[in-house]
Amino acid sequence: MMAIATLMAPGTHAIAKGLGDTLAPAQIAFVRFFFQFVLLLPVVWISQGGRIPLPSLTQAIRGILLGSATLFFFWGLTVMPLADSAAIFFVEPLILTIMSALFLGESIGYRRLLAVVIGFAGALLVIRPSFEVVGLAAILPLLAALCFATYLAITRSLASSENARVMQFWVCFFGSSGLFLAMIVGTWTSVDVLRPSWPANSDWVWLIGLGLIATASHTLAINAIRLTPAGILAPFQYLEIFGATILGIAVFGDLPDGMTVIGIIIIVASGLYVFYRERMVARQADF
Repeated sequence: MMAIATLMAPGTHAIAKGLGDTLAPAQIAFVRFFFQFVLLLPVVWISQGGRIPLPSLTQAIRGILLGSATLFFFWGLTVMPLADSAAIFFVEPLILTIMSALFLGESIGYRRLLAVVIGFAGALLVIRPSFEVVGLAAILPLLAALCFATYLAITRSLASSENARVMQFWVCFFGSSGLFLAMIVGTWTSVDVLRPSWPANSDWVWLIGLGLIATASHTLAINAIRLTPAGILAPFQYLEIFGATILGIAVFGDLPDGMTVIGIIIIVASGLYVFYRERMVARQADF
């Protein structure tokens, strides 16, 4: 289920990249969250006995962070190849490792710290060609990774007793609400990345497909995590880079150059090593 989920995810990215020629990234990201919010509403209502628990401030912050991460990532897709954006975004586990040590008090050994440094070096190799072409916009996937890592760090700090479905419901609500406000600002200020426009008939089909794929992918991932410890499943997320590379070549003709491929390999290897060390430390703690 996790493998299918991660291989499906680049489909939403490819749709977002294709729609980015006619629709604002904020508008595309809004649809992604609002669609899932609508689908979750009856599920949460029924599962909670005809009521929906009130959200906390933390839930609102998590929703804004995830909405911001999606906006930055979809924005980056409009100026960068699919595989490059996905690879840069996957420095997120490395950022999360640093955040967990700084703010959650989790210990981090020199091996993981070295892997983090090497992983960021790999990210620079991937960013390099795009930075030469589009400038500072090349760091948009990195900003997306920073927002998403912060979102996960806050999620880690929450009590395990909180209902995962309710948490996701409020994340979608606040994510879509924040993006809706961003679109209002975009309309007032004429900022293209935020300013919405009425979709063409064909765009509606793709937007619905985006919502369906995103919801299906997320549902599969959640169910997989319920059946197996997240630490075991985490490495599967790197299949997303493989899927993004294939789609980028097949749909957009974006063939990564040699230096980019080396950077992707370094990022993946560093991330996998961090996951491996975390599992080793966890096993030692159990004994």
